Amino acid sequence: MSAVASAETEHLSFAELVELLQRIFERHGTCAQVAAILAENCATAQRDGAHSHGVFRVPGYLSTLASGWVDGQAVPTVEDLASGFVGVDAHNGFAQPALHAARPLLVSKARSAGIAVLAIRNSHHFAALWPDVEPFAREGLVALSVVNSMTCVVPHGGQKPLFGTNPIAFAAPCAGSEPIVFDMATSAMAHGDVQIAARQGHAVPPGTGVDRLGLPTTDPKAILDGGALLPFGEHKGSALSMMVELLAAALTGGNFSFEFDWSQHPGAKTPWTGQLIIVIDPSKSAGATFAERSGTLVEKMKTVGVTRLSGERRYAERAKALEAGVALGRMELEQLRQLAG
Repeated sequence: MSAVASAETEHLSFAELVELLQRIFERHGTCAQVAAILAENCATAQRDGAHSHGVFRVPGYLSTLASGWVDGQAVPTVEDLASGFVGVDAHNGFAQPALHAARPLLVSKARSAGIAVLAIRNSHHFAALWPDVEPFAREGLVALSVVNSMTCVVPHGGQKPLFGTNPIAFAAPCAGSEPIVFDMATSAMAHGDVQIAARQGHAVPPGTGVDRLGLPTTDPKAILDGGALLPFGEHKGSALSMMVELLAAALTGGNFSFEFDWSQHPGAKTPWTGQLIIVIDPSKSAGATFAERSGTLVEKMKTVGVTRLSGERRYAERAKALEAGVALGRMELEQLRQLAG
């Protein structure tokens, strides 16, 4: 499936899209609770204009489920490890249900101790990362999350891919506006965006990746066909990607990007790695002023010429979708309906 790219579109309400996606996931091997969580996650990304992580991801989820690589029925085990530490064994299931299961305890510990860490292992993360952190900011908390993925990025100075795209997401409350939220891959471009560029026949910017011979290329198909992505900012992005591997895999007990072997599961797309989430209660140090201070920073950024803040495009897309419905290509929607049976 491709991103919406033409006027041939139809619109569904957010609830209708969630219900359609939930039917698809249940029909293809997940339990009802996992289906509901994945459906809301994909629908949220589609609604907010993050097409590379919206319904575009559905075929990848389904082929992975069909391959037996991931357990769509897995029930995560939540572990109370310390006063400010929660662990979750996802048991080879998806990361979002693991986060959902651990969230009440994580928030309780963050409120009590001022800070709490959630370490998810044996999990598959195949979605945008910002939906994992934005809800915390809406509760007045600050959240930071990292997750690693499958090997597809060459470390700066290296010769072969080793790291994943390894995104970092951050969210904080802001007085007078929506939460401040960003979600960035440590690779020069998100893997899903490269896939969309390849399907649509678009070149990617110089510095995005290399071909199978290790030569720089702007051809997304060459990057995907035996090539690899590069980190953003050369050594700087590479260092952050290494940090993500350490926090999301070494610290959680999850797999490094290079440690799992899915060769016996043709069709598998979801990386079996780990995720770390840090949640902070700013009221412990800043009282009730943190959101106001965030607002002060935002206003100051505007005075120096910043015209669009992190997350604002998503919020604008969200507002349009809530008024007119979530836009989907007609062929795209028909495919979804066929998958739902």
